[in-house]
Amino acid sequence: MLEINFHPFKNLETDRLLLRRVSVDDLQEVFALRSNPQAMKYIPRPLTTTEEEALAHIQMIDDKIVNNEGINWAITLKGEDRLIGIIGHYRLKPEHYRCEIGYMILPEYNGRGITTEAVKAVLTYGFDDLQMHSIEAVIDPENIASERVLLKNGFVKEGHFIENEFYDGRFIDAAIFSLLKRNFKR
Repeated sequence: MLEINFHPFKNLETDRLLLRRVSVDDLQEVFALRSNPQAMKYIPRPLTTTEEEALAHIQMIDDKIVNNEGINWAITLKGEDRLIGIIGHYRLKPEHYRCEIGYMILPEYNGRGITTEAVKAVLTYGFDDLQMHSIEAVIDPENIASERVLLKNGFVKEGHFIENEFYDGRFIDAAIFSLLKRNFKR
């Protein structure tokens, strides 16, 4: 079984991005992200309505890192410290060498390839540093932009579960994508 250890925390860099630890200094940006109906459209979680809820989200992210249960990074443009998105590894299954990737970005940064670039960096970390064998993503099947990000990074669609989750008074579908380490193109 894998031994997961996020200490010391590792920043990730790409040509345009610095992925760094989320901190309380990001409160306004996390609130803006999690309270934005467009950013949260395909995420089955309630909109954040107060700064206290945003602060609790930051604390949850930090607690998971401290306890080696999950890791998230603030997506920032190099030279700018402002959080424009969050990306990370969730639902770690070290006994199966598998985890889930998740991400979100402020809508004004959509369509620039930022998410695709951030995903590649986080996949590299997952396969090289964490030694995962496979990484999955669970998305709303209607989220075509997210599907494109995954396909650009080599993911394949493994399944479509119909009405498998109940959220906000209705049943919703989920599409499962997966990438094996041996198929990851750097």
